[in-house]
Amino acid sequence: MSKSDDKLIPLQIALVRYQQHAIENGLKDLIIFEGRDAAGKDGSIRRIVEHLSVRHTRAIALAKPDERERTEWYFQRYVECLPSAGEVVILNRSWYNRSGVERVMDFATPDEQETFLRDAPVFERMLLGSGLRIVKVWLDISRDEQARRLKARRENPLKALKVSPLDAVAEVKWKAYSQARDDMLARTHTAEAPWIVVHTDRKSLARANILRHLLKTLAPEAIAKDVPAPDPDVLYTFEPAALKDGRLER
Repeated sequence: MSKSDDKLIPLQIALVRYQQHAIENGLKDLIIFEGRDAAGKDGSIRRIVEHLSVRHTRAIALAKPDERERTEWYFQRYVECLPSAGEVVILNRSWYNRSGVERVMDFATPDEQETFLRDAPVFERMLLGSGLRIVKVWLDISRDEQARRLKARRENPLKALKVSPLDAVAEVKWKAYSQARDDMLARTHTAEAPWIVVHTDRKSLARANILRHLLKTLAPEAIAKDVPAPDPDVLYTFEPAALKDGRLER
């Protein structure tokens, strides 16, 4: 573990205490990570789950749907991933694929995309009504930093399994992904299930602030009160003004 990650230890200890409380009280927590390629989803999730209970924690990255799944209700395969009592589930990409890569790559029709943007907030309200707690995190990265990380990924044999044909497309279609992100955030941000935006060019700062936010949001007050508030220059709750004022990378 690097020195920067050593600084996460107090937050990780607090996460362990949060999970003890969640298990004892049968809480059901769902954390959704979305963001551009190389924005830091994998690393952030690793820091969250590193010391949590294997029995009560699931980090899930679904493969693309198979032929049968493509004929199902769009949300159906994600329902099987939802947490039971005492569990925390982290989705490394989620149903929001439909408004991201599926839109940019034309894997879904415009009608399918519109239906998704209409239905996602309704679906999430149903989950919340059933007792789930949902945290939605968008990891935002600058164009130059994404290019640097994707290049490093291609050149590092230890990261060969992370290289995808879509990596190059992520750079070429930067503006299309920006527009898809903007539409998704604007249409699916709700008071009940808000989007949290995190600037991730500095990984250590991003990870620390994500852990702080999770604890402030999910942990009981006895634990959360001792956790520093997230830095608003690194992590903030989405609002429509962010689409125009430069807070989101263009």
